[in-house]
Amino acid sequence: MTGGFMWTTGLVLLAVCVKVAVWASDGGAVFIREYTLIRRDHLPEEPLHDVSQKPEDPNSRTARSEEDRDTLWDAWGSWSECSRTCGGGASYSLRRCLSSKTCEGQNIKYRTCSNVDCPPDAGDFRAQQCSAHADVHYQGQYHEWLPVYNDPENPCTLKCKAKGLGLVVELAPKVLDGTRCYTESLDMCISGVCQIVGCDHELGSTVKEDNCGVCNGDGSSCRLVRGHYKSQHASGKTEDTIVVIPYKSRHVRLVLKGPDHLYVESKTLEGVKDELVLDKTGQYHLENTTLDFQKLSDKEVLRITGPLGADLTVKVQFASGADSVVQYIYYQPIIHRWRETDFFPCSVTCGGGYQLTSAECFDLRSGRVVVDQYCHYYPENVKPKPKLQECNMEPCLASDGYKQIMPYDLYHPLPRWESSPWTACSTSCGGGIQSRSVSCVEEDMQGVITLTEEWKCLYSPKTAILQPCNTFDCPTWLAQEWSPCTVTCGQGLRYRVVLCIDHRGLHAGGCNPTTKPHIKEECLVTVPCYKSIDTLPVEAKPVWHKQAIELEEEISVTEEPTFIPGRWQPCSRTCGAGTQQRTVKCQVLLSFSQTVADLPDDECEGVKPATSQPCYRTPCSGVLGKGKEREKEEEVEEERGPTPEREELHDWEYEGFTECSESCGGGVQEAVVICLNKQTREAADQSLCVSTRRPPQLLQDCKAQPCPPRWETGEWSSCSATCGVGLMTRTVACTHRPSRDSNRTRVLRDEDCQNPKPSPVQACNRFDCPPMWDTGDWRQCSQSCSGGYQSRQVLCKQRLADGSILELPDTFCPSKSPANQQPCAKQECPPQWVTTGWSQCSVTCGKGIQRLQAVCRKQGEDGGHSIVEPENCSLMAQPTRIRPCSLRLCENSVKPYPTILAQRKVYIQWRKGKKLHLVVGGYAYLFPWTTVVLRCPTRHFRKSHIRWLKEGKPLFSLSHLSITSLGYLKIQQVRASDAGIYTCVAGQAKEHFVLQIIGSKQKLSVPEPWLLTGGQQKVGLPGVASTGERSQELPIPLNQYDNIVEHLLELKSSLQDEEDIADKTHSSEKNRSTLRVEKTNSELSSLLVLTTDTHRLDEIMHNLSEGLGGPRGEQLIAQLLSELTMTQGETNESTLHPPESAESSTQGPLLYKPNIQAHASRPRNPVIIQRPRKVGVVPSPEMIVHVGLPVLLQKPIASLELRCEALGSPEPSLTWTKNGEVLQYNSRVGLLPTGSLRIQSPSKVDEGLYTCTARNSLGSTSLTSLLHMTGGKGRNCVQGNSMGASDPVCSERINGSQSAELCHGQACPLRWRVDPWSPCSSSCGGGSQTRSVRCMKGPEGRSREVESHHCLGMGRRPSDTRLCNLLPCARWTTTHWGLCHGQCVGPSLATQHRHVYCQDTNATKVPSRMCSGLQRPSSLKNCSTEACALHWRVGPWTQCTATCGRHGFQSRQVTCTHRRTGKATREHHCMWRPRPPSWQRCNILSCGRAGECQDSTRYCEKVRQLELCPLPQFKSRCCHSCRNT
Repeated sequence: MTGGFMWTTGLVLLAVCVKVAVWASDGGAVFIREYTLIRRDHLPEEPLHDVSQKPEDPNSRTARSEEDRDTLWDAWGSWSECSRTCGGGASYSLRRCLSSKTCEGQNIKYRTCSNVDCPPDAGDFRAQQCSAHADVHYQGQYHEWLPVYNDPENPCTLKCKAKGLGLVVELAPKVLDGTRCYTESLDMCISGVCQIVGCDHELGSTVKEDNCGVCNGDGSSCRLVRGHYKSQHASGKTEDTIVVIPYKSRHVRLVLKGPDHLYVESKTLEGVKDELVLDKTGQYHLENTTLDFQKLSDKEVLRITGPLGADLTVKVQFASGADSVVQYIYYQPIIHRWRETDFFPCSVTCGGGYQLTSAECFDLRSGRVVVDQYCHYYPENVKPKPKLQECNMEPCLASDGYKQIMPYDLYHPLPRWESSPWTACSTSCGGGIQSRSVSCVEEDMQGVITLTEEWKCLYSPKTAILQPCNTFDCPTWLAQEWSPCTVTCGQGLRYRVVLCIDHRGLHAGGCNPTTKPHIKEECLVTVPCYKSIDTLPVEAKPVWHKQAIELEEEISVTEEPTFIPGRWQPCSRTCGAGTQQRTVKCQVLLSFSQTVADLPDDECEGVKPATSQPCYRTPCSGVLGKGKEREKEEEVEEERGPTPEREELHDWEYEGFTECSESCGGGVQEAVVICLNKQTREAADQSLCVSTRRPPQLLQDCKAQPCPPRWETGEWSSCSATCGVGLMTRTVACTHRPSRDSNRTRVLRDEDCQNPKPSPVQACNRFDCPPMWDTGDWRQCSQSCSGGYQSRQVLCKQRLADGSILELPDTFCPSKSPANQQPCAKQECPPQWVTTGWSQCSVTCGKGIQRLQAVCRKQGEDGGHSIVEPENCSLMAQPTRIRPCSLRLCENSVKPYPTILAQRKVYIQWRKGKKLHLVVGGYAYLFPWTTVVLRCPTRHFRKSHIRWLKEGKPLFSLSHLSITSLGYLKIQQVRASDAGIYTCVAGQAKEHFVLQIIGSKQKLSVPEPWLLTGGQQKVGLPGVASTGERSQELPIPLNQYDNIVEHLLELKSSLQDEEDIADKTHSSEKNRSTLRVEKTNSELSSLLVLTTDTHRLDEIMHNLSEGLGGPRGEQLIAQLLSELTMTQGETNESTLHPPESAESSTQGPLLYKPNIQAHASRPRNPVIIQRPRKVGVVPSPEMIVHVGLPVLLQKPIASLELRCEALGSPEPSLTWTKNGEVLQYNSRVGLLPTGSLRIQSPSKVDEGLYTCTARNSLGSTSLTSLLHMTGGKGRNCVQGNSMGASDPVCSERINGSQSAELCHGQACPLRWRVDPWSPCSSSCGGGSQTRSVRCMKGPEGRSREVESHHCLGMGRRPSDTRLCNLLPCARWTTTHWGLCHGQCVGPSLATQHRHVYCQDTNATKVPSRMCSGLQRPSSLKNCSTEACALHWRVGPWTQCTATCGRHGFQSRQVTCTHRRTGKATREHHCMWRPRPPSWQRCNILSCGRAGECQDSTRYCEKVRQLELCPLPQFKSRCCHSCRNT
């Protein structure tokens, strides 16, 4: 405390200082330290010990508790009103001590109240307290105070900073109760002390919200989502979706690094969509959600605290350049949660039964029950166990009691669905069904399962009892092409392969044998055969040179024991009949180790394949020769005779083809030959078929198509991480080999190979890492030498299988934690120079110097410093600084020369005013009868000694002219005689001021005493003898700026007369232009004085070589006027009321400097500048009239130019209409490059109202001129008073004659003339415009068209076509207006909203930028509603808390109430009108002389009764009452 009271609203500080905080046991109230707060209306005015007064109303207090009865305290009083109406405030309760002695404990306790969020537009509570001091002087000035937040030392003091200044002031030692200590916490200030407040809004509570927004939650209601995204510019898309963040998500953070840009789309639960473009740094609002966006040079950052009010889709708009990378993180709510159901019906109707609950999956967004799979999706969701309870415990009538129901944890398991195995499918292919039975069963404690009622199992879905099966197509026979005939002449055989193809396109069994096509048939070659000496049959001749080989299907090892045959060994004989052997093993695949184990044969099911078979390669060559051997074999065969087993029962058949030898580029496949049992159609041992009848080997071409480019992959690399998900990489390239025989492989582009491309990366080691210590970098050392410390961050973290990093408590990591602090900079510090102070002044009077002294200091090992010899610091430069000093003025010392702080300004009075304050050094152009105060700010000179001269002669006080004691020159109601040159003289210094009176034709001249020889204007020093004196040049030229000021005033009068001219225009053209003119005139009329620097006018004069009359001069004058009007607010206020410190500044006030930069960037509505010109006959053949004035032509003229000059930002475009219709341009009527209209040889057909319209994005304005021909009626071509120029022949003659008269030599130049662009051929989607481009010869107004090649030397021919309206055909579309229940904006006025979106011609919603060129309809409008018939109701002021001093204040109640019902509502509904203040300062009077002893507060009697007088802060305020204590 600072020796005084801090009074809060309706509270009075009295009290006791307590050293500890005591937590109350009732109602969550808290005792806190600091002074006790007692509400005034709870404090009796009578002394407590006066028993003669009436007792207090017992109803205002609660009954005394047992604890209070054992002490001397009375019962607690009722709770006070809350200190705030929203946002969390404080309320208190009081009790009184019933003894004259001191009671132990506190007489006040607190609790929180009004814990509802304030509306967004209610304003900050701390800011309101700062703004309450805006009407209080601080250091002699008023300031707009802004709050200072998060003060680390004392957050509960009211510290505010002045807006626009770096001034920070503590305006009050305490903030009001309920003010937040810090912006990001709920802790609040109560009686100047920061108290902890939890998310449950309880004082002293440390409960906090989890990341899901649940107070004291465990984080299980949401999940952390991390991810990243990389843009693919090569995809050809212009935008892409990064992530869809669902409704109610929190703590969103998204960072984009790269050239692309973010934007956001929203979709509410009702399906309403919206879009938000993020184009600059700032706060955005979308669907009741605040988005903080930061746009930096190389990245964009989006933060959303949440919770989200809708589903947000974050998208990226591609820009040129490298691909961007986006990282995001947010907490997603788990919207599907288990919800417990009610109990099911009881299992029995009497005698004691049980009933169960179940759990259902509940969608929090839609409020509906959904299938359980939604809840099973979240691992965090644990389905609650069913609850069991007893029911229907009444004994049954025929029973002797009831059975005991055991507790749930000892009871038998829950009933469940039990299903039998599926039956066999009704068909093997082509689609069938299979069924099973499903029943509800119970299992008792002994494991006995019995059937029960189905309702007991309804807590889980009943499983299906039917399902389809074998839905694939049945296999069919497929016959291949016939082979060539086996003979070259006569009758032979031909063969083909017949395959059984299943639904997968594979050769398999299952086809009907009776429908199989035959594989062999006879064939006849129409060539006669001659008998051969060979005895072998024709069929047995080997036509193909390669025999068919037996192909067997390879059997692979599985997890079931299977017989695995090996390869056949070579035949035991190289010729003749032999045998082949192979191994057959019973093997199984061990899935865990992926190894093959051998088992005994009895572990495998089925018949073991044969281990040997006969073989025959070639006949053996004997003594009898090959032919004889064959004959012998045939004889043996004939002796044996035919056997049914060999000839009839078994025969050779083809059984499919082997796989193609190549996958592409051309290969071969061979027909497989088997020995088939004709009856069973099963394969038999090859020895049962006659070897001589074996069909020949069949070969066919396959895969003849050329090989396409294919993906070639390399070996996987090792995993990048040993845990927590790493990556393995490999090379993937698109390659092509031209032919099968080529060994050269060519690498192609990825687009040449078929998708999908094999992945070049894959995840590996996807399991959680063990918790490990994560150490950060060492921070900077605390000292650069002599030993310091540096620290680093050491955290226990765990990398999870999804790549995220989880921060864990330190106990989860190994016990030994890495060091987080270490010593550093152990080297010894070198000695250094240290400054100790300034030396004494070198002189005792007058001006001297002081030197900065320094010593050589060294730091020791213990951290202390010692001074050493200066030689030790010789390597370092000793600091040398000198400053001037002056103790006192010496006797007979020369005083400094006085100076005048002149300002080089030009003041132009814009409208009449009462009084103007001006400063010497410049010019003033003022209206008559204006009062002027001319100031002469000086230094080193007493203002009362200032002298004033006029025209070089001393100036004395007159009836309307006086010189004040401060040296001001005051002229009451200036008149023409007051014009002249005024001079301020301060000692040897002097400054001049030129005063001109507007409306006077007088030109000022230099007074004769000032003129010197040589024709130069020189000014001597008035009042000083001129003999031998030095003269100086007149610093201010007298009439230099008269011409500029005259043009400014002329431009002003044209703007003010514009409204009068508009009255003469056509009624249909008047309304819009008049409104714009009035708005412009209102801006100009609000100005009092235009103020500019002389160097600005010098710059204009320098830039004008041709004078102010030309177009360039008029443009510069108009620009100057626009610049000067920008400073109207500051200029007027400061000219009328000059700042206090103006004289002490060496520079002029800031208000006099035109803000040219601000003018260039500030958007302004267009305005057309009107120039006054005389109406009537102009002798020149070319007439120029500014639009807005009527044009009356009595004689024919060569050309008429209607000039239209417009100002605005952005620059307005100009369009012309005639009689309310778009003006049609032709060879005579056309536009100039400046936008002005030129009419050559105007005639009767050109009469009418011509309107120039200036338009930009902010609005438009118009001015109209009437063109009227007043000449004679004839049509002759005589240039007299008659007007016959409407005839084309006359026009040509007049133009020809004038051209002959007025055009000579170089005055007839060649030039391109362009007509205005035609209307666009299409309003959107891309159209074109055309215009006429002609080569013209002759001066303006009398030119004629010539061939185009004449103008080729005049520059490139302008284009005659261009594209236009390139934007797509899209338009703004709106929804219906919503209900009128928005924010109140006025009496009985609220707002209603509608959604505005951009859609194309197909009614498809497109991004808003597609409609950026169109006027966007409003999405908000006012509407009338009785709910907003609200007003502020104020109560009476309370009595002031002090009778004098600066600490007194009084309060009143301010509520927002309904006018008709009087019912109070929340304050933000009345915020459309300023809220009346609820407290104010009062009795701000001096408390008397310092020696007087008075009471300055009306509570001094209570202070004396409570024996608080010994405390100094109370004794000073209650001096009179405490004088005898």
